[in-house]
Amino acid sequence: MKNDGIVHDKFLEWAERYGPVYRINILHYVTLSVSCPEATKEILMSPKYPKDKFVYKKLFNLFGQRFFGNGLLTARDHGLWYKQRRIMDPAFSSLYLRGLMGTFNERAEILMKKLTDAADGNTEANMLGLFNCVTLDVIAKVAFGVDLDLLKNSSPFPKAIETCLKGMVHYLRDVLFVYKPKNRPFINEVKEACRLLRTTGAQWIHERKTAMENGDDVPKDILTQIIKAAGKEDSMTKDDEELMLDNFVTFFIAGQETTANQLAFCVMELARHPDILEKVRQEVDDVIGMKQDISYDNLGNLTYLSQVLKETLRVYPTAPGTSRDVPEDMVIDGIHIPGGVTCMFSTYVCGRMDKFFTDPLTFDPDRFHPDATKPYYCYYPFALGPRSCLGQNFAQMEAKVVMAKLLQRFDFTLVPGQTFDMVDTGTLRPKSGVVCSIGHRKLKK
Repeated sequence: MKNDGIVHDKFLEWAERYGPVYRINILHYVTLSVSCPEATKEILMSPKYPKDKFVYKKLFNLFGQRFFGNGLLTARDHGLWYKQRRIMDPAFSSLYLRGLMGTFNERAEILMKKLTDAADGNTEANMLGLFNCVTLDVIAKVAFGVDLDLLKNSSPFPKAIETCLKGMVHYLRDVLFVYKPKNRPFINEVKEACRLLRTTGAQWIHERKTAMENGDDVPKDILTQIIKAAGKEDSMTKDDEELMLDNFVTFFIAGQETTANQLAFCVMELARHPDILEKVRQEVDDVIGMKQDISYDNLGNLTYLSQVLKETLRVYPTAPGTSRDVPEDMVIDGIHIPGGVTCMFSTYVCGRMDKFFTDPLTFDPDRFHPDATKPYYCYYPFALGPRSCLGQNFAQMEAKVVMAKLLQRFDFTLVPGQTFDMVDTGTLRPKSGVVCSIGHRKLKK
């Protein structure tokens, strides 16, 4: 299979053919694909099953250049992970997230201004590109205290992130990729992109540490927590400094890429389903009206928009799965599983199986109505258990603010002739970029 193919469709095909547990051999490496809800609950909800060493240990670096290292995403040792997670938690508390509404509104307004300039009904807008800019702007500001203003200024960061993610896919899936001479220029690009992100992180961390040492008032944001997680300055080692950069890269990439993809897929599906678009737009009108600033309490009342965003992640989970090592023998769906194997869990596979969701390829937000039966361990776009995504509430707040403002002010239609296929660049993204014609919304009299 080609590296840029959607391998997850093959996993889905095999799950439907072979059942909830089947074996995949990749050279000498063996993994089990599991779509059994009971086993998913048992393994993902427990801290005793570490992250898969083949994937997560390998992401320590890319082609020899340190990448995610031992940050929150990739740390396999539970003690190391738990220490970091506990220190990071305050930056994602409900109280702190409430305080971010001003930044969410401010950055989303810059996007609305950009769309206003293009809203003549003829200008084509690449929605994924715009969403990438606004989500990267948000994470840079609220996590690191830096104004990038990517919707106004050019920057090497979006390209660097995309290059790193593409390199990650090749690095994980093609063991021979590094040995092919024709790939050397791309490998050098990937290494340079990794260096750019880590060099930037080192600069921003140094500036924040200097401010903290000088007694300046600094925000209790992710950057401050990253520095605290590394240890005291007088006892800080080289490993501590590298760990800070590991978490910088983790949050810089994970904090924007998946949300931008979700927003683009959401626009794509709303444009294809006028009835759903009209219903969610009516809710935005009822809850927000035409006011510019959206409050934290407003978000809680946008229940149908929440359903739309959840359904988007069911059909298009931007982070399609996770994997765990199983150290001891266990039984899954009546099958004896020997200790020492790796189990792969795919919310993409489960989300598209009719045994879990009726007519699974139909986009239907009512699946997530508050009174509907909740999916039983077959829907986990942010993973599950102790290693679930720390930033999931942050991401969904941001997505709601951006989508609510977009629905409030603009009409959008898909430019004909584009594909609705996905491309796998480490995360799932729309291949077309979701190109839309944007117009000012025609309000009903």
